[in-house]
This record gives sequence, C-alpha cells and structure tokens, in this order.
Amino acid sequence: MKSIILAALITSFTIGTAMAQSCDSRAVSADGKPLYGAAKTSFVKKCKRDACDGKAVSKEGKPLYGAAKNSFMAKCRKAA
Repeated sequence: MKSIILAALITSFTIGTAMAQSCDSRAVSADGKPLYGAAKTSFVKKCKRDACDGKAVSKEGKPLYGAAKNSFMAKCRKAA
C-alpha cells in the first residue's frame, strides 16, 4: 500500500514539473535548437496569450469580456 502511494506521489511531482515549464524554456525550433530574436519574442508572446485565454472565465464559468478580460489577461501575462 505504501509503495503505491509513494509511486503516485513521485509521478505527480514529475508531471507537475513538466507542466510548469515556462514559455521561455519551450521556445525551441523544430530542429531542437533554441529560438533567438524576433522568433523567440513572437513565440513567447503567443505562448503566454494561449496559456491565459482558457483561464479568462468568471466565477460562474462564463467567458470574460471587455475591461474585465483585459485586466485579467494583463495580470495573467505578468505571472506567466
């Protein structure tokens, strides 16, 4: 029983670490080389936008619009 719990705990840490990669660390080309300059800037900007778009919902689960969405997106991009 303890070994199952330990295995689940270790698995959850590795999955959490893999999902927590920042947009900067994921900015690589198809060849596996890191991106530089405008390509990296564009990738990071799109990555942060995509990461925040799905989270822009109200407490009731409805999508945010207008000033509320703009405020949320600005705060989310700073944190990402």
